[in-house]
Amino acid sequence: MNDKVLLAHGSGGKLSHDLVESFLPLFDNKLLNKLDDSAVFQTEGRLAFTTDSYVVSPIFFPGGDIGKLAVCGTVNDLSMSGATPLYLSLSLIIEEGLSLDDLQRVLASVKKAAEEASVNVITGDTKVVNRGSADKLFINTSGIGVVPPGVDISGSNARPGDSVILSGTIGDHGIAVMSQREGLEFSSPVESDCAPLHGLVADMLKVCRQIHCLRDPTRGGLASTLNELAGQSGVGIKIEEEKIPVREGVRAACELLGLDPLYVANEGKLVAIVPAAEAGYIVDIMRKNSYGKQAVIIGEVVAEHPGRVVMKTSLGASRIVDMLVGELLPRIC
Repeated sequence: MNDKVLLAHGSGGKLSHDLVESFLPLFDNKLLNKLDDSAVFQTEGRLAFTTDSYVVSPIFFPGGDIGKLAVCGTVNDLSMSGATPLYLSLSLIIEEGLSLDDLQRVLASVKKAAEEASVNVITGDTKVVNRGSADKLFINTSGIGVVPPGVDISGSNARPGDSVILSGTIGDHGIAVMSQREGLEFSSPVESDCAPLHGLVADMLKVCRQIHCLRDPTRGGLASTLNELAGQSGVGIKIEEEKIPVREGVRAACELLGLDPLYVANEGKLVAIVPAAEAGYIVDIMRKNSYGKQAVIIGEVVAEHPGRVVMKTSLGASRIVDMLVGELLPRIC
C-alpha cells in the first residue's frame, strides 16, 4: 500500500508531515517554507482576491489535468479584473487509495503552471477522506493579485457602442474532458485550451487602459458569459455566428452529440468589452500573444433589448441566445 494515499496520510502525524514535506521542493519559496499556519507578506496598491474549487472528472484529460486547471482557473479569475497575479493557496482533498504517482503528477503540473503564470504557492492544506467520499482528488485554490493604477474592469461597465472581442476558439475544454470521460474518439483530436491568461491581459492593457469588461467563459460557455455581462451592465449584446471561431473537431463533436458550442466550457479564452475606437488596436496586440492568435471582434453592445443577447445566424436570421439552463456537461472544472 506504500504506493497509495492512506487515511493515515491525513491524520496529522508522521505520514501527514512526510506527505506535505514531499510537496515542498516543488513549490520552494521563503513564504511557504516557513510552514506557518498563514503566510505573511507585504504588497502595495489595490488587491484582487478570488477563490475556486476544482472537481473535474477525470482528473487527467487531453491538454491538461486538475492541477493545471486549478492554477489557470484562479490566475484567470484574477486577470479578469486586470490584476497581476502574485500568490496562490493550494488545498487538496484526497480520496483514500489515490495513487501517489498520480498525486505527484498533478503537483508537478501545478508547479509548471504556476511557473508559467509567475505566481508562488505560499500556503495550503491537505485532507484525506474515506474511499468513496470524494472522486480521487478535489482542489481548492485562492489567489491574490495587484490591480494596476487607472484600471477599472467590471461586468457592469459595458456601454452601448462598445465592441465585443473573443480571444479564440470556443468549446475546446468541455469537449476534451467529455471525450476522455466517455472514451470518445474523433477524427480531429480535441485538447483542452486550459491556459493562464495574465500575460494576454497585460498586453491588452498596454494599448488600452479603458477596457470595460473582461470575463473567461468557463461553465455555461460563451452564451452564459455574454448574458451575465448584459445583465450586469443593463445593456443588450449583438453577436454574429459566422465570426465566432470553432475548431472543426469541436464542431463535429457537438453536431454528433447534439450540443451547441456556445454553451460548452472553455478554460483558456476571454471575452473583452472595449470602446469601439480601441477594438482594432486591442485585437492586433492580442494576435501577437500565443493565447490570442485567433482574437476577433464578434459583436457589439447596444441599448436595445437590455439584458439579452441576440445572434445573427449564418443564415441571416436573428435568434435570442439565452443563458444555459440545467447541466450541459457535468464535472468539467
